[in-house]
Amino acid sequence: MRRLAAAAVAACALAASGPLATHATASPEHRAAADHTLVGYLHTSFANGSGYTRLADTPDSWDIIDLAFGEPTSATSGDIRFSLCPKAECPNVETKEEFKAAIRAKQAAGKKVLISIGGQNGQVQLKTAQARSAFVSSVSAIIDEYGLDGLDIDFEGHSLSLDAADTDFKNPKTPAIVHLISAVKTLKAKYGSGFTLTMAPETFFVQLGYQFYGTGKWGGQDPRAGAYLPVIHALRDDLTLLHVQDYNSGPIMGLDNQYHFMGGADFHVAMTDMLLTGFPVAGDKNNVFPPLPPGKVAIGMPASVHAGNGHVSTGEVDKALNCLTKGSDCGSYRPHGTWPELRGLMTWSINWDRFGNWEFSKNFDAYFG
Repeated sequence: MRRLAAAAVAACALAASGPLATHATASPEHRAAADHTLVGYLHTSFANGSGYTRLADTPDSWDIIDLAFGEPTSATSGDIRFSLCPKAECPNVETKEEFKAAIRAKQAAGKKVLISIGGQNGQVQLKTAQARSAFVSSVSAIIDEYGLDGLDIDFEGHSLSLDAADTDFKNPKTPAIVHLISAVKTLKAKYGSGFTLTMAPETFFVQLGYQFYGTGKWGGQDPRAGAYLPVIHALRDDLTLLHVQDYNSGPIMGLDNQYHFMGGADFHVAMTDMLLTGFPVAGDKNNVFPPLPPGKVAIGMPASVHAGNGHVSTGEVDKALNCLTKGSDCGSYRPHGTWPELRGLMTWSINWDRFGNWEFSKNFDAYFG
């Protein structure tokens, strides 16, 4: 997310059949208001056009704050480091002790503060057992030093890629994916049930899997297509929240077998419906990615027009939420269910929302009361 590069859509087409699973509308006894959550990334290790925002100055609207970013010493080392923005780049940066005090204050107010690993510039490829061990120990060291609540996996670019023989998302073989799953399970076991685990993949690595998975049966496709699916699936019981980045995306085919484009509520509805309904991977009806519970899904959106391609107005945000949670205000795309328990929204970023006079978070607060 850091400098907002977008992945290109895979070049080779593979016909995809319709979804196998549908999700019934929630019964009345399960339609109570969900514990809605607003997730935001806080630029803590760098500055950009949005300016530096101190953690203590982050409004109470934000329920989960992802510290961006922990980055590796090299793409394959697994050794993750985190530091606050240099004062020369961020003149108003707090001291480390002030930062730690702000974390404790947020936690006392019921908020979760996580370390986000990756971003656009932080390529992480756990290709060896040594890299896996380094990842576990270095991420643990960051969590322990700052007293954090958990981990956000924001692997982008070439961090995840499927080997040619890796064709079943339920049984991954690619070392970098197998080691990542193992590393996260180790961290979850170390910190226990209270460990917060979130993920922020791009649509290229998730929903594109409806059409393309890895290099494909005949080869030639982008090996990164759908590459997050085995990670999400293996960790679905450990996962707190999945918030796919519905931005910086090419056209993605939805469950209606039509391509959907960024810029309106329909894109968010179609992309989220895929997660809540499930879909056959690469069109294979015998290999279905199962739906996620709505309480584990949030919609990722840019906070402002400056934050990333695909920004929509607050009116379009509300339309998407109305369609998915109430079955009203739907556009041309009709989802396969109604999910009042949809967890909420994620945005890149808190800093950009501040730059925009907090429009995104104020709208979230107004919508969910």
